[in-house]
Amino acid sequence: MTARVHIDLLLSEDGRRTAAELTRRLQVSPASVSVAVNYLVENGYVRRERDPQRRRDVYVLDDEAWYHSIVIGSQQTLETAKAATAAVEAFGPDSPVGQRLAKAGTFLERVIQDMLESADRWRALLS
Repeated sequence: MTARVHIDLLLSEDGRRTAAELTRRLQVSPASVSVAVNYLVENGYVRRERDPQRRRDVYVLDDEAWYHSIVIGSQQTLETAKAATAAVEAFGPDSPVGQRLAKAGTFLERVIQDMLESADRWRALLS
């Protein structure tokens, strides 16, 4: 459902739809649209705007949605890397678990840093 909502927004002329429009176009329940849109908003693919004239939310694709989603996902992965690195001491840096966690934490941190640098470098392509 989330992919269907995202694709419908991508294919809309102005990148904007209300929940009612999404519900009607996709022929699904308002609850399904709500869950999908909340995921898309939380992960940076879509932003929520208020239409003061109609007093409803409008869901909007941002030109930099892909950039925002990479940053949000990267932040989540960095938290995992930090947790792995912090857990090394609990298991002991010389234990098999400690070594595995240290490797995973270092790997994730470096890959995510590369990803963030790359996203920053290519961000202008979205403008």
